[in-house]
Amino acid sequence: MRKSGLVTEDVKAAAESDAWLDLDKVARVEISSEDASFPIEGALGAVAGSGWRAATTGPQVIRIRFDAPEIIRRIRLHIVERAVERSQEFAIFAEMDGGRREVVRQQFAFSPGGSTEELEDYSVELKGVTMVELKIAPDRSHDPKLSRNYASLQSLQLG
Repeated sequence: MRKSGLVTEDVKAAAESDAWLDLDKVARVEISSEDASFPIEGALGAVAGSGWRAATTGPQVIRIRFDAPEIIRRIRLHIVERAVERSQEFAIFAEMDGGRREVVRQQFAFSPGGSTEELEDYSVELKGVTMVELKIAPDRSHDPKLSRNYASLQSLQLG
């Protein structure tokens, strides 16, 4: 028996929307701090690893600057905290056509005995994006002098 699969337009569109940008090839990254054992490349898919972690406590910034304007339709963010109970906030900003826009702001709590991972997957429609910035306040204090926690990021994908 001979058979073949049918590929509908919906299946094609879903496959195309799952295509993540190869950030190593299309952008450069700027970071406010980095633990040498947990480099940013581990969170952005450039190398295998266990994600990124800041070298200092307090609010942190990860900025991705694109070589050419991009269309972003999806943002997936995965954060893991298994050791410390804390509340965290992050905000994602996009720069496009000379303007800056807040895309999303999210707060959540980690508890080693309960919730230890946060996975967010956002559908967006951003055109002409020249920069994406992720700001993380690992304990929502927003004050580096008061913060006692380290920001971390298991993975960040843009597509």
